[in-house]
Amino acid sequence: MEVTTVIRKPLVTEKTTFNATANNRYAFEVDRRANKSQIKLAVEEIYGVRVLSVATQVRKGRMRRNRMGWFRVGSEKHAIVKLHAEDRIELF
Repeated sequence: MEVTTVIRKPLVTEKTTFNATANNRYAFEVDRRANKSQIKLAVEEIYGVRVLSVATQVRKGRMRRNRMGWFRVGSEKHAIVKLHAEDRIELF
């Protein structure tokens, strides 16, 4: 997998912003097929930082409803990446 296809987008929420400033952990939405080592290499290459650890979770898709009926929202994989104490990622 190429590094540009591993990471889909950074997740910017209140919780992830606090985690980034307090604990130096950043959250990304990643490809479902990517493993931890591929995610680590992609973050290091794209952002030029040193990654200490990677935690992943698969968020299960759920059923949603609109006026036409029910449909399924697909599953997505999130990765929380812990960086070296001296490194930062500027997302804004």
